[in-house]
Parts: sequence; structure tokens; C-alpha cells
Amino acid sequence: MTPSPGPERLERVGESPLATTRILELRNVRFRSSRRGTENDYTVIAAPDWVNVIALTADGRLVLVRQFRFGIDDFSLEIPGGVIEPGEDPVEAGQRELREETGFAGGPVHLLGSVHPNPAIQNNRCHLVLVENAELRGATEWDPEEDIEVTTVQADEVLAWARSGRITHSLVVCGLFMFEQWRAGRGCARSV
Repeated sequence: MTPSPGPERLERVGESPLATTRILELRNVRFRSSRRGTENDYTVIAAPDWVNVIALTADGRLVLVRQFRFGIDDFSLEIPGGVIEPGEDPVEAGQRELREETGFAGGPVHLLGSVHPNPAIQNNRCHLVLVENAELRGATEWDPEEDIEVTTVQADEVLAWARSGRITHSLVVCGLFMFEQWRAGRGCARSV
């Protein structure tokens, strides 16, 4: 049996916008396969990078937010997070989003990792930030359309909720499992 040469790196040959919204751009991107001798169009969601924040209090609780999500037409239990502004450092964005959504702040702060939310159709990354010794330090500063319930829950209970399916937001689950690895001493976090 002859070994496969592996998947082909397609050549990007053009793109054009299909729709632009306040939070993303839908693009038609054309790729060429030299192996197959074909060109095809693909739909790509061009979005800014995001940040999600695991905020750990001194007594071992995680800061959670509950809010209505239009995509699922229901409430979602999550960790704080949001859009990274152009030129903003992911760790600074995480600290800002935590303050704005919950009024919590703390430190030290670690970058647990970065993931591609859905590389099949999206071009952005989600950065996962851990804030230790989080405590309520001020008032929330919600965006006009935000309406958020803030709570703290023991970390072990939150991790159990992620494993059982009570927490369903995939990027939140990913962040919680990175946190679990960090807490067990197996994670690779960069302190800042």
C-alpha cells in the first residue's frame, strides 16, 4: 500500500464580501486545488478575535454569567467574555471584559491558551485567560444590549456542570477544561 501524501494545502485565489454586520463579515473565498485541477468557492465568517475569562476567587469559586443568547433562543451559563478590540492584547481584553461584565478584577493573570472556534468556516481565535484572586471591585459597565446575571460557584461544581452538559457553550467548556489542567499542574499558562 502506497502511503498517502497527506492533504493538500489549497491556494487562496480571491475573495469578496457577501454581507457585513456589526460583529462579523461573511466572505466568499475562492481556493484552487492544483492536485485536482479545480477551483471552488467557500463561505468564511471573518470575525474579530474573542476572549473568555476564567475568574477564580481566593476561596475557589468561579465567576459565571447567565444571559439570553439569540442563536439558541434561550439562556446560557458561561464565563465572562467578549470581543477583543483592534490592537488590544488578549490578556488586557480579558481583564476589561471581566470588569465590564461582572465588576470583578484580580491577579495574577495567565493566558491559558488560544483556540480556533470553528476553523471550517471561521478565521478568528478565542483566547482563554485566567484571573486569580478575583474579587468584586466595582460596578458593571454593560453594553446597551447586555443584561447579565453574575454569580460565583465552587470550581469543582462548575467543572462537573461542564462534564454533565449543564454548561453547553463549547468555548466555555474548552476554557474550563484548560483551567482544570492548569489547576492540576499540567497546563501551560503564561503569566503576565
